[in-house]
Amino acid sequence: MTGQAAEQVAEQVAQQARKPFLYVVVCAAGVADGIGELISLAQERTWEVGVIATPLATGFFDVAAVEARTGRPVRSAWRSPGDPRPFPDPDAVAVAPATFNTVNKWAAGISDTLALGTLCEAYGMGVPISVLPCVSEALTAHPAYRDSLERLRGMGVRFGEHAFGGPEQRGFRWEQALDLLER
Repeated sequence: MTGQAAEQVAEQVAQQARKPFLYVVVCAAGVADGIGELISLAQERTWEVGVIATPLATGFFDVAAVEARTGRPVRSAWRSPGDPRPFPDPDAVAVAPATFNTVNKWAAGISDTLALGTLCEAYGMGVPISVLPCVSEALTAHPAYRDSLERLRGMGVRFGEHAFGGPEQRGFRWEQALDLLER
């Protein structure tokens, strides 16, 4: 076996040994304080997890606790040129909770935050994406939101049940994000 062939075999073995990597994109909604539940469920299903938060979302959950649980930094800003990539490429992406703003900007192809840029790129990479919307009933009636859902569904994005309400809402079905990726 040549040196190049041996390197290719070693790379294939390393890829097979690595756990699949899940990007969890978190938006600024009251239920975001429960993101640890999704991380735990994903880890139980053998995912490695990296969290990317919208800039405002970092105020909605315990960043230090999430970093301790994942062993990785929570990302909310672009890295500088030349900085190493803190996460490998994703095998899947879960957006939970997903807000009105994020859904509409993503569908429009707007990439003005790391979270949105990640979602736009994930589609282009053919990565499976699940979404758990957390949008008020009044906002779900907006025609732009309905159009955004239609566009994203047409792109193959998988949507779970809508959740309504504020931080007092419990019973947000975090496991749906993973179930949608496994179908």
